[in-house]
Amino acid sequence: MHEVMAEPLAERLRPRTLDDYIGQKHLVGEGAVLRKMIDAGRISSFILWGPPGVGKTTLAQIIANRLKTPFYTLSAVTSGVKDVRDVIEKAQKTRFFNEASPILFIDEIHRFSKSQQDSLLGAVEKGIVTLIGATTENPSFEVIRPLLSRCQLYVLKSLEKDDLLELLQRALTQDVFLKERNIELQETGALLRYSGGDARKLLNILELVVESSQTPSVVITDTLVEQCLQQNPLAYDKDGEMHYDIISAFIKSIRGSDPDAALYWMARMIEGGEDPQFIARRMVISASEDIGLANPNALLLANAAFDTVMKIGWPEARIALAECCVYLSTSPKSNSAYLGIDTALGVVRQTGNQPVPLHLHNAPTSLMKDLGYSDGYKYPHDFPGHFTPQQYMPDALQQQRLWHAQHSPAEEKLYERMLNYWGDRFKE
Repeated sequence: MHEVMAEPLAERLRPRTLDDYIGQKHLVGEGAVLRKMIDAGRISSFILWGPPGVGKTTLAQIIANRLKTPFYTLSAVTSGVKDVRDVIEKAQKTRFFNEASPILFIDEIHRFSKSQQDSLLGAVEKGIVTLIGATTENPSFEVIRPLLSRCQLYVLKSLEKDDLLELLQRALTQDVFLKERNIELQETGALLRYSGGDARKLLNILELVVESSQTPSVVITDTLVEQCLQQNPLAYDKDGEMHYDIISAFIKSIRGSDPDAALYWMARMIEGGEDPQFIARRMVISASEDIGLANPNALLLANAAFDTVMKIGWPEARIALAECCVYLSTSPKSNSAYLGIDTALGVVRQTGNQPVPLHLHNAPTSLMKDLGYSDGYKYPHDFPGHFTPQQYMPDALQQQRLWHAQHSPAEEKLYERMLNYWGDRFKE
């Protein structure tokens, strides 16, 4: 039976049409932007950005089948510039006049080097191929600007609870093997929790639980799922699908000031083949989000570690990453800047476009000066201590507080300075 079931459940259940596709209604539901293009029979190049297991590869294959156009696939991990050029040459030969361009699907496009991406530009620009890229990383960091400007960007979301439950029912009732088993879904909490919105992970866990049972009937409970995963901690993660769980544990260990745990999770990522730039980028985010003003040097060190990774590569880059990891973990913590900008964004969304006070206006022309632009503005450097009180917020928000200091030693100095400058306005 195991030989027959060699193809994973996730592959057996891969949707073949949009009607079978679960989730992403904002893109492929009735009347949605991507659905309209597909129904019209013509699509432009685009990049799908989203977490693992939400249907990026499946969607590309469905589109190719629907449009009945040649479909080429490249993996950024195993392909070089020559492979890109070979595919473009094949696409030129197979395309007939007035037909839709062949589709070139590139998985993990964020791992393509600059030269690989450059080799795509001309073919995408001339319409020799229609590019569909898939990435779990923010394309603005990893995809070169000329290529990004020629592609639409569509964001895929983690699957919702209802999507995952629908997928479970489909697996139990439609899969050629599972429907022959007497399977009862008594509890689904652990299945949903461990899947984390990832369809492939959900089906891998389901298959693991069913295969672990030696009886024809299987009653799936939260306890059974947890027991199976404890006995087979990597079974549902053969291709690094715990990517987001491990990076989450890593960042939370830094935030929680535990350098041992942070180093452990970093080692797990390194051993698992994680992209070192991904690790470095997450530490830059952590330095600004979790350490912030309590130790501003953390952001400088994180950026230096990122630069070092880019310059020297493996294996030496692990030392710079470890240095940064320990430094961030042992630093004092503050998220006051992070909370401050989120509060400010919330105020802006609630209050709209408040007018800029006249004395703060830019007055680059003599006419503007005559009209009173910047009238009354006090130049702080003309005053003792390079400060003088005046209104900087819009009239309607004069008393609005956005930044609230958190009293780490470094931030305490900033807070004391604001108290000296502004008095009661900054009293907590």
